[in-house]
Amino acid sequence: MKHSIKITLLLLAMFFIAQLVGLVVNSVYAPANIQAVNSTGQQVNLTSYNFPYGIEPPPNEPQFNFISVIVSFALGIAIIFLIMWLRAETILRWWFFAVIILGLAISLTALLQYLPNSSWVALVLAVVLAYVKVFKRDILAHNFTEILVYPGISAIFVSLFNILFISLFLIIISFYDMYAVWYSGFMQKMARYQMKKVRVFAGFFVPYIGSKERKLLEKFRSMKSKSSKKIKVQVAILGGGDIIFPMILAGIVLNSFGIIPALIVIAGATSALGYLFYTSEKGKFYPAMPFISVGCFLALALVYLLF
Repeated sequence: MKHSIKITLLLLAMFFIAQLVGLVVNSVYAPANIQAVNSTGQQVNLTSYNFPYGIEPPPNEPQFNFISVIVSFALGIAIIFLIMWLRAETILRWWFFAVIILGLAISLTALLQYLPNSSWVALVLAVVLAYVKVFKRDILAHNFTEILVYPGISAIFVSLFNILFISLFLIIISFYDMYAVWYSGFMQKMARYQMKKVRVFAGFFVPYIGSKERKLLEKFRSMKSKSSKKIKVQVAILGGGDIIFPMILAGIVLNSFGIIPALIVIAGATSALGYLFYTSEKGKFYPAMPFISVGCFLALALVYLLF
């Protein structure tokens, strides 16, 4: 096991809670069919997602949206490469800040929907939380906001895909993740770059000290030592993509089959991630998406078998 049982269970719990919050948020923004009258006086059926701030997803054309998202994903990686090359960390930090506000505001609007002016209350809270997360670097605020950011972003992507195309997307992302971690090492470089240079990490981030370091620290404290010897801090991380992609699938399954099948998908993803954590070794890096995707597909097969 790469991390201690306590840290492993903490990461799993945060992942699972984020998936459940995603289910709640996606249920609020589930598509609803409404009848309207067009300019010629004819009644037409429209799909409404009830997003705040005038956000309107593109027309429901999964094949076109699939290609668009793949192209956008590739462009996003290219932009990150460019920013890393230019060392323009400030631009990336403000980019993170804007995306975090958007995700938080959409999620909080759904969770606070019964309050008066909930979307504006949510926006104010989102700005405050995003500021603390990005510019104050508080660990608790960071992980708390991560639980809320991805549900809001996933709600938009749920409106773009169907089960077939999100499944294809998971396969592509899984192969990319394996290449980026095991072959090119890009994921490790990007994670270090985010933490050390940008000082904002997209994903769960749990720093801790190991048992040896803890004993050494206690020894220094008992001796009231003023030694400048550094204590090595270990970090347990889980990337944002590993959190949001199964959340999107669960949201689509929620809209297509209902709450129980969506919970089965979440259970499959969480179990697969738990298996990865249990079998991983210290000092090694692993792509999480292939494992999570397998768990999602096994759960999806069970959903089709039962429902």
